[in-house]
Amino acid sequence: MKRVLLLLVLALLGWAWLERQALADFPGILSAYSAKEYCSCRFVMGFDEGYCRGYVKQWLPLSELHEDTPQRRVSAAGLGQRSQAAWQGPQAGCRLLP
Repeated sequence: MKRVLLLLVLALLGWAWLERQALADFPGILSAYSAKEYCSCRFVMGFDEGYCRGYVKQWLPLSELHEDTPQRRVSAAGLGQRSQAAWQGPQAGCRLLP
């Protein structure tokens, strides 16, 4: 039983090592996706705040989702990363800010 468990742990560590770049990128993807999609939902599609919050909700919760309506800007934070998206206009829609 201990050998099987040890082999399983080693296999998991090996897989994590092979996927280390994807695992390192994941925290930034959560906040970036949420900021961009919420911005598009609110300012491009024109849906209400409650609908858009439900639209971007994922199984990993965000620690913050803030909307600045006058400037049409959205800030999202999750897993230690923060991203912002802003409405660029009717032709361009929303885009992530650097």
